[in-house]
Amino acid sequence: MSAQLIKLEAAPDLVEQVYRALLDAISAGTLKPGQRITQEELAEQLAVSRQPVMLALRLLKKDGFVQDAPVCSGPAGRCRGLQVTPIDAKWIEQVYEVRGALDALAVRLAAQRRTPLDPALLATGRAAVKRGDIKAMIDADLAFHTALYRAAQNPLIEQSALLHWHHIRRAMGEALQSAMLREPVWDEHEAIARAVERGDVKLAERLMQQHSGHASNHFGAQFQVPEPTPPAARKRRPTPDNSVVLDSQAG
Repeated sequence: MSAQLIKLEAAPDLVEQVYRALLDAISAGTLKPGQRITQEELAEQLAVSRQPVMLALRLLKKDGFVQDAPVCSGPAGRCRGLQVTPIDAKWIEQVYEVRGALDALAVRLAAQRRTPLDPALLATGRAAVKRGDIKAMIDADLAFHTALYRAAQNPLIEQSALLHWHHIRRAMGEALQSAMLREPVWDEHEAIARAVERGDVKLAERLMQQHSGHASNHFGAQFQVPEPTPPAARKRRPTPDNSVVLDSQAG
């Protein structure tokens, strides 16, 4: 008698494809922070059944990219549907602290070996900027940094740096909506690559620290939740009966 196997609910490769498609959309900002999402709408847009979407959303929720949506109606404490997890400025800052240290170590080791980087890495990044293709910009950024990690010839650097790469992708996807930020990134990459190839260890490390610092500071400022306007800062304005009310914002 042959063994009885449990029937699989959905093909793993299809779930993985849906997961990757949704993660790319979240990273590129197509699905925006705080946006409500439903299995039905996603399944329709991806032309798949609801089942792989449901399983992919479970994985995305586990990884912190989607969360229960806030209550908008119904009994207290009951969530309705899911939403894309808002970007946490403090978390991005902490991720960049770790990544900055790893990147500085990578360029130091790579510069000691005077390892030249493939010029196509820079060309690909600049071409993506020219096209305005945000996903391609993010992919090119990953390729550049990965090349540095491998040039360092320490596999632990790459393994450690990539642990939180998808959260960095999210921040980049939002930040790169601003065209003014795109070209400077690749100017900094080019300067780092040249310093590494010349074997200028101190300059390469300093440029990388500046590069990481610029990204961390910008993302932190962009995603910081503004403090509410204190009551003392609100304007007073008269009403027709000469009473006074407070405006919600200062002018």
